[in-house]
Amino acid sequence: MTMTGHCLCGATSFSYEGKENWRSYCHCDSCRRFTGAPVAAYLAVPHGAWAWTGAEPRRYESSPGTGWLSCATCGSAIAYDSDREPDEIHFMAALLDDPSGIVMQHHSHHEERLAWFNLHDDLPKHRG
Repeated sequence: MTMTGHCLCGATSFSYEGKENWRSYCHCDSCRRFTGAPVAAYLAVPHGAWAWTGAEPRRYESSPGTGWLSCATCGSAIAYDSDREPDEIHFMAALLDDPSGIVMQHHSHHEERLAWFNLHDDLPKHRG
């Protein structure tokens, strides 16, 4: 199944085939600052299964090997990539053209969650 997504202005878009490696909420400080939201929802897609179908995003490296990808036109947060996970890219789940069928699998960096924001679910909650 082909999944497609795009940024707010539509300039940066992507598609991928098949299943994600994982689907997770991330509560870390870096992801909150990148998205401007209390939690980020990511889809880990293996390299070779995805492609840019519009303009490629700009990449900001917060540290060597850690990239934050955003639309060069509207600034929408698009994806995260890291040398620590070299076989995949992490797309923002809410950018999918139809994110309604996405079911998250777990929470990561749960120890960094904001006290005033709680998702009341039974998903596994991982540190780091």
